Amino acid sequence: MPGQAFGLYTHMRNNRIRSGFLIAGLFLLVYLTSYGLILIAYGYGGVARGQSVYSETIHLFWSWFPFITLAATAWVFIGFKINVGLIGAVTGAKGVTREQNPKLYRMLENLCISRGLTVPRLSIVESEALNAFASGVNDKQFTVTVTTGLIQTLTDDEIEAVLAHELTHIRNGDVRMMIIAVVIAGVISFIGEIIFRSVGRVRVSSNDDKKGSGVAILLGVAIIAISWLLAVVIRLSLSRSREYLADAGAVELTKNPDAMISALLKIAGRADIDGVPSGVMDMCFENDPDDFADLFSTHPSITKRVQALVETAGGRMPAMPPHPPRMAERQDLPTMVGTARGPWGARPQD
Repeated sequence: MPGQAFGLYTHMRNNRIRSGFLIAGLFLLVYLTSYGLILIAYGYGGVARGQSVYSETIHLFWSWFPFITLAATAWVFIGFKINVGLIGAVTGAKGVTREQNPKLYRMLENLCISRGLTVPRLSIVESEALNAFASGVNDKQFTVTVTTGLIQTLTDDEIEAVLAHELTHIRNGDVRMMIIAVVIAGVISFIGEIIFRSVGRVRVSSNDDKKGSGVAILLGVAIIAISWLLAVVIRLSLSRSREYLADAGAVELTKNPDAMISALLKIAGRADIDGVPSGVMDMCFENDPDDFADLFSTHPSITKRVQALVETAGGRMPAMPPHPPRMAERQDLPTMVGTARGPWGARPQD
């Protein structure tokens, strides 16, 4: 399995390093977006005649630099503090207690005890989709969320495999990194969407006192577009190997690769949770890529994950129902009726 066993601690260390780079990248993108916004504001509102839009933009940007840095720091702090509640609000996840779902709680608790892990909180999303995800950035926040469809459709062994997969994401530090990526993509996408929705209604100001600049507006929009694109690239650059490692970690916890394989096969094609943002879907157990998006997907395909479990974790494909006979090989109806016999071997009476 790609990156398994000997690469686990390297993966965890790399996740910590990547998390630092992601936070630094967030600040860089916020600076770029702020510069683009100021450029658009001056290009639209204009500057006093005799002054340059670009020099005024640079001057105002440096004047606001400390406040922009404070705002970005506050956003990271708030994102870290309220990420579980924020994700719960957009997915509709509700926390459950041990008394409300003792079987699910016991499954999670047993898995944690086997590895000495702190038991995370449990949440459930009311959805027919078959999916699950983990959230949080520390032991107090870590939460494993599953859908009602997953609980109703999968067997106990399969649900345990999915819970073990999400626990491995927590253990490996993948969840913390995904939260940072969602925070980055969220703030930049929000600003970018506002700009691009209003750009068609912008008219350049020009009078005797002030003069705007259409070129400055276009340049500002281009800078924000680049920031937006970089935010998407950062999100997509998160290695798909984390899913292979989480599958391997689940097998290590449950000692049951067959349960993970059958869970993956049942979930395939039934994982989309309606109304959930794409950034949160990237955190899920499965995020169905379509044909083109598979190239840029944050998840490997179910086929590749099952193949990895069969080839390297000792998993077996479940017995599939026999294929129906081909049309040319099927018995015609009169012959079928003529050869039919009753329960004691005699032909049924009309």
